[in-house]
Amino acid sequence: MGIVRTIIWVLLTAVLVVFSMANWNPITVTIWPGQVLDTKLPVLILVSFLIGSVPLWIALRAARWSLKRRLDHSERQLSDLRAMANRPADAPATAPLAATPVNDVPPTATPTDLFPTDKP
Repeated sequence: MGIVRTIIWVLLTAVLVVFSMANWNPITVTIWPGQVLDTKLPVLILVSFLIGSVPLWIALRAARWSLKRRLDHSERQLSDLRAMANRPADAPATAPLAATPVNDVPPTATPTDLFPTDKP
């Protein structure tokens, strides 16, 4: 597969070199009134291509970064689930930290149970 990619790049480079040699003409480009640029046609085409491809390249990088973050998160969840599935059956399940009672108060306690009174 690498040889096909190399052949395509070599052919594309050869076509671009032939095009550039055939069109190596000086041109005048008016950027703004009073701002004139004298350049060669292949240089102008290359710069225009690069300016047009930068926003798409940024969008591609952002999409790849977002998808990589989602994939990493999913892989972490999968490894956690596998670790839970491979846990021995006789091992006690650890309760999440938020479910542990604070100051030995039962989780079903009402606010009036927290402050006992001596009145019968």
